[in-house]
Amino acid sequence: MKPKHILLALVVTALWGGNFVVITIGLKSFPPILLAALRFVLAAIPAFFLPRPNISWKRMIALGLAWFVAQFSLLFLGMAVGMPPGLASVVLQTQVFFTVVLAAAVLGETPSSRQMMGTCVALAGLTFIALTAGSDGVSVLGFSLVMAASFFWAIGNILMRGADKADMLPLIAWLSIIPPLPLLAMSFVFEGPERITQALTHMNVSGVGSVLYLTVCATIIGYGGWGKLLKTYPASAVAPFSLLIPVFGAACAYLVMGETFGPQRLLGMVLIMAGLAVIVMPGVRSAKAGR
Repeated sequence: MKPKHILLALVVTALWGGNFVVITIGLKSFPPILLAALRFVLAAIPAFFLPRPNISWKRMIALGLAWFVAQFSLLFLGMAVGMPPGLASVVLQTQVFFTVVLAAAVLGETPSSRQMMGTCVALAGLTFIALTAGSDGVSVLGFSLVMAASFFWAIGNILMRGADKADMLPLIAWLSIIPPLPLLAMSFVFEGPERITQALTHMNVSGVGSVLYLTVCATIIGYGGWGKLLKTYPASAVAPFSLLIPVFGAACAYLVMGETFGPQRLLGMVLIMAGLAVIVMPGVRSAKAGR
């Protein structure tokens, strides 16, 4: 991978890592499905000023439902019922392995031996971190919902590979048109009009700030950059970068919410970064040699 694309991957994963603390803050002001809906109501606004990307409505709807409706309703619900932000950022990264498996099965992409080795090292680090979750107040339901969210993230990754060469900013804006109505309907049914009204009429600075971060940083910038990477490189080369998300997520959870981590979790973070170095450094050298 070119150095500028490695930097883009690092920026996106840092924004997504901080996203988990922001979600936790936002859930104090809004019920989970409503929070997800508000995120995309705002993210869809640029679509009124940008041309529709040259991809079929069928693919756009599938992408919007998988990447945005399914993933984020499940993630926000999981965090609301028993997943702290640092741990949620770890569990969601099972999407890496779902993505590699689906890419091999659907797209015929076979990971190289170096990618497989680096992914295994990073997986070992992810396992070390996950094994520290014992007494963090994690519910089985919360864990299961976040795992399901990771699967739908992977489906979105695969669908994104077939989106031709659409410009990413218009694509993300137009994809954001799809989630609001389904999410608002789900919120009305499962969370009820009273909770919705209460949340919307008692908004505070932290709640509004969380929605703005989720909209601008996590959705428009994050998914715009991630989609560009998936359209430029094989999914098996891009997906492992998301293993950095729990590193950033854990750091933000510690700094902002006081979530603590022992030696085992810190070792896991080191292994994740080592695995990513194995995967991406040859791409940096190749890019330099080709200039």
